[in-house]
Amino acid sequence: AVAWEAGKPLSMEEVEVAPPQAMEVRDKILYTALCHTDVYFWEANGQTPVFPRILGHEAGGIVESVGKGVTELVPGDHVLPVFTGECKECAHCMSEESNLCDLLRINVDRGVMIDDGQSRFTIDGKPIFHFLGTSTFSEYTVIHVGCVAKIDPEAPLDKVCLLSC
Repeated sequence: AVAWEAGKPLSMEEVEVAPPQAMEVRDKILYTALCHTDVYFWEANGQTPVFPRILGHEAGGIVESVGKGVTELVPGDHVLPVFTGECKECAHCMSEESNLCDLLRINVDRGVMIDDGQSRFTIDGKPIFHFLGTSTFSEYTVIHVGCVAKIDPEAPLDKVCLLSC
């Protein structure tokens, strides 16, 4: 579901989703939910709008493929995308007092992947921006590995998807 403009209806589109690059995973989203945060940024209230983009940040899915350097996840793992990631290397991630990662903290304006500044979504060659590093209103999405939480495969994805918010 692509948001082409602020406040305009989302449009169901065929989107090309590139393979994951280094330290990224491509997830198949099986369940997603709508949070008021998605509506807020779709309406572009009080912020600089970034469009076109694929919204969504509450979801549950399965790892479809992994990029170079990803060792903690394999295809088939059940996962929740999380928009406040952890690189596990910066001072905040190493601290017992904070998890506001220097690399993966919330950035609603970024719209592209951290490593190369490019989107993994395109339509007819035109880039479509990411949202909160997750973009779960897509059947497939590419996420930095630090923003993916592996969960027990017995956990019901249709229910635990809400926890990813």
